[in-house]
Amino acid sequence: MNLSDARLRRLYGAEADKERARLESLAAFFAARFGREPERLYRAPGRVEIGGNHTDHQHGCVLAASVTLDAAAAVRRRADSVIRLESEGYSFCEVDLADTALREEEKGTTVGLVRGMAARFAGLGADYAQGGLDIYVTSRVPSGSGLSSSAAFEVLLGQILNTEYKCGADAETVAKAGQFAENVYFGKPSGLLDQIASAEGGLVAVDFNDPANPLIRRLDIDFERFGHELYIIDSGAGHENLTAEYAAIPLDCRKISRFFGAEYLRDVDEDEFVAAVPQLRELAGDRAVLRAMHIFAENRRAQAEARALERGSFDDFLELVKESGRSSALYLQNVIPAGATAHQEMMLTLAVCEKALGGAGAVRVHGGGFGGTALAVVPAEESEAFAAKVERSLGSGRVRRIRICPEGGALIAGKEN
Repeated sequence: MNLSDARLRRLYGAEADKERARLESLAAFFAARFGREPERLYRAPGRVEIGGNHTDHQHGCVLAASVTLDAAAAVRRRADSVIRLESEGYSFCEVDLADTALREEEKGTTVGLVRGMAARFAGLGADYAQGGLDIYVTSRVPSGSGLSSSAAFEVLLGQILNTEYKCGADAETVAKAGQFAENVYFGKPSGLLDQIASAEGGLVAVDFNDPANPLIRRLDIDFERFGHELYIIDSGAGHENLTAEYAAIPLDCRKISRFFGAEYLRDVDEDEFVAAVPQLRELAGDRAVLRAMHIFAENRRAQAEARALERGSFDDFLELVKESGRSSALYLQNVIPAGATAHQEMMLTLAVCEKALGGAGAVRVHGGGFGGTALAVVPAEESEAFAAKVERSLGSGRVRRIRICPEGGALIAGKEN
């Protein structure tokens, strides 16, 4: 199968040769598993949140980007109406495309997610009478890294269905299909940010004021020209047992917004909020007030970060990232789980990174917080020293460089069916 050198260099930069070997191995795995050669290869990237921490669920603004770490799939058409899918490290699954009805017992499973995607694309014109699909998936998006391996898988499957059945859906529609499958068939409440960043590709500024129709603006920027690199640092704390912590953030925000007769903070006038702080403290408590303060300011920061990058003011961008990190820790309070004393992995991670940066670059909590990863923006000439210093304190393998990828989910090899 022909893999274009130019396309691989565009997608993966200096790692193009390594990725070629990986994709060729993927095709070989497919042949071994299904007994025939694949016809096409697809990929969909993970994503990084650069600005806008917890703003999306309040209908705010976010700055995000797709990354070169991705999920890839080898695909071949079948004569019957069945999707047979195997994802490396996960159980084999089958879904008959003649039956896309919701099944409660499939929630939380890959089968449910695949059936949900198939159901949505049936509504977008997919004619499954043309036949089914054999699919083999591998992923370089680490689970639990905050880079959204789930969205990468959803967008990957969406682009496969979109292309194989000639639905003609744009990136936003593919992203919405992923959200639908995750929300309804998989049974996990989620926003649309992760899927949009994976489907669109590159740097994207997204305004969720109307979440059903978000404003998506791609930024035509080569991030690396600023002489800085992006790193994800694993705090060592997973997301297990943190459901209540995550749920408390939108609940606190809702206590504030409902005081003003609104469901979301985006619909609250900030001046009116400031004037009502004494009453809000009595009604909702200080933490809720502080979290609202973060959301108002973070919404502006995400927009300002995009503008700073567009005008080439990287020092301004770095300062905004630093402000975002301070606000998340002090006001949003999604760094230390409530009551934690002996174990404060994320706060320690941020402190170690700040020390290693020595005043240069910037670091902030990434994504949901409390555990997971931190995001660091590091001067390129200091990158090796930064990684070494952080891993001396936190442990080997905890620092991973990520690169922004200019493309979202797409067919990358083989002719369209």
